[in-house]
Amino acid sequence: MAVKVALVTGASAGIGEATALELQRLGYVVYAGARRVDRMAGLRDKGIRTLALDVTDEESARQAVATIEAEQGRIDVLVNNAGYGSYGAVEDVTLSEGQRQFDVNVFGAIRLIQLVTPVMRRQRSGRIINVSSVGGEIHTPFGAWYHGSKFALEGMSNVLRIDLAPFGIDVVVVQPGSTKSEWSGIAAEHLRETSGRGPYARAATNHAKAMTTGPLHDNASDPSVIAKTIGASVTARRPRTRYVTGYYARPVLTLRRVLPERGFDRIISRSMG
Repeated sequence: MAVKVALVTGASAGIGEATALELQRLGYVVYAGARRVDRMAGLRDKGIRTLALDVTDEESARQAVATIEAEQGRIDVLVNNAGYGSYGAVEDVTLSEGQRQFDVNVFGAIRLIQLVTPVMRRQRSGRIINVSSVGGEIHTPFGAWYHGSKFALEGMSNVLRIDLAPFGIDVVVVQPGSTKSEWSGIAAEHLRETSGRGPYARAATNHAKAMTTGPLHDNASDPSVIAKTIGASVTARRPRTRYVTGYYARPVLTLRRVLPERGFDRIISRSMG
């Protein structure tokens, strides 16, 4: 039986790094991709293959997939994990920054899907895991660009799931809740820089503080929790279409589904300062 091969993007830290290790533990030949290869030295020391991969660069993505195909002759799993959160009032965020948010979170994932799909089609098998967020179904203050990108990724995943099923390719969405990583600190700092002055200053400052202190931050799940869920989605004989995982994920999605929209708006605004 052929050894199975996985590519994990955004693998230099957090969920991506933990997922690379989890898939290796499950017996996969793992390729870890990130812009900063030096930050993946620990993975390389553990026998994981590392690749320079900028998901926003067509040639970088093409070269990464070509390298794996040349070395292994197959690609069984793609974990689209690369992403970040661009927070700020819509009128304060430049369109170029909004476009970058979509280029990383949406077009970067789709670019890799386009590249691995022909390989998986020839194999008549494959699994694409799109790491979204509970933010793909809910909304929080100042997160219009971020949530918009995750809503888009989830919508495209729904269609891809239908289109690729006849070729034996599964498309799965993973929706993490609050997770210990650099993500919240980077998003909070971007919010302060973007809307920390002017008419939104007070609300933006309070929201940035809530992202980096308090229960949501203090009780955040370790990235290994999300990685184990991704591992389960990869190895399941018949995977679910969505996996909800991590701190606060199920409760907040339940609130979103049962409350009227304005009621949810009030609760989420208060909880985020």
